[in-house]
Amino acid sequence: MTIDTPPTGLELRSLVTLEGTLEVSLSEEPVPEPSTNQVVIRVEASPINPSDLGLLFAGADVSTAQVSGTDDRPVVTVQLDASAMRALAGRQGASLPVGNEGAGTVIAAGSSEHARALLGQTVAVAGGSMYAQYRCVDAGMCLVLPEGTPARVGASAFVNPLTTLGMVETMRREGAEALVHTAAASNLGQMLVRLCLDEQVPLVNIVRKPEQAEILRELGATYVCNSTSPTFMSDLIDALDATAATLAFDATGGGTLASQILTAMEVASSKNAKEYSRYGSTTHKQVYIYGGLDRGPTILNRSFGFAWGVGGWLLTPFLMSLDPETFTRLRERVAHGLTTIFASSYTDEVSLAEALRPAAFAEYTRQATGEKYLITPHKA
Repeated sequence: MTIDTPPTGLELRSLVTLEGTLEVSLSEEPVPEPSTNQVVIRVEASPINPSDLGLLFAGADVSTAQVSGTDDRPVVTVQLDASAMRALAGRQGASLPVGNEGAGTVIAAGSSEHARALLGQTVAVAGGSMYAQYRCVDAGMCLVLPEGTPARVGASAFVNPLTTLGMVETMRREGAEALVHTAAASNLGQMLVRLCLDEQVPLVNIVRKPEQAEILRELGATYVCNSTSPTFMSDLIDALDATAATLAFDATGGGTLASQILTAMEVASSKNAKEYSRYGSTTHKQVYIYGGLDRGPTILNRSFGFAWGVGGWLLTPFLMSLDPETFTRLRERVAHGLTTIFASSYTDEVSLAEALRPAAFAEYTRQATGEKYLITPHKA
């Protein structure tokens, strides 16, 4: 069953060539015929998340990019160095589609009852390859948006909302009582503030600028620490002492911030120790790195005893660890909070071609606080 399905559509592609360059371009691709339980979505909105940039630009320095082609079919080319080519060996020569999530209208459906029921519905999906005009996915991947909800509102219905819910779920799984979050004034960070207020979870927010701290306080955040302040460590220790937070999610990755958090946790947890131990407190302290805003090495200055851990945390493996009932509960929570707890805001909306223009990618690759771009594939 179809509404109006064209034979082809534009799709954004990222290619690491064997000659040592990155090429990002648009490709005309056939629109697949949906199989029994598949649907074709006319993609109307797809956000540019930090998790998309690694695939899109492969860590390249976009300030050196050259743009060729035409206005409606630009080609971005960046030279890669030898170390980058070694790291990207697994994707050399493969033209890869980009875009983790998005939303749009179902315009074609397979023969199953589930698929046919979605025809004409506005849905959100985290299906990959979403920087495209059309996307064919399994019907079970689709989240039907509440009636009247535009695609741009539901475009970010998966990555950030499910990440924040995953952080809270992880906290409960591991028996922690509160959370610490870095880069806390981001779209995701503001979402986490709203969620923790609703869930009554104590949250310690770490930012880098006074104006970012003000944004979070206006949302109702109680504990906000500025990592560039001369009183940062004492402020952080006080916040950790007040909240008993022993679990942190760090979007920064590089530098000493994870080490500072562990040190502050150790000081806070040792305050009420009855006797000194040269091995530190027995309270386990954990930092999960889930982003890479700082590409440098993670530096640990061992001043936090022996009961600690630093590891990686990714949304997809977390979701795969959930039982179907829990996953359904989280998806429904997102659907009901799209315009409140899980609302996203965007700095600008760009077409597929506009996303490859220097003025646009110079901005959204900065990953600046509060600056989130939305791709609208059918924008004229």
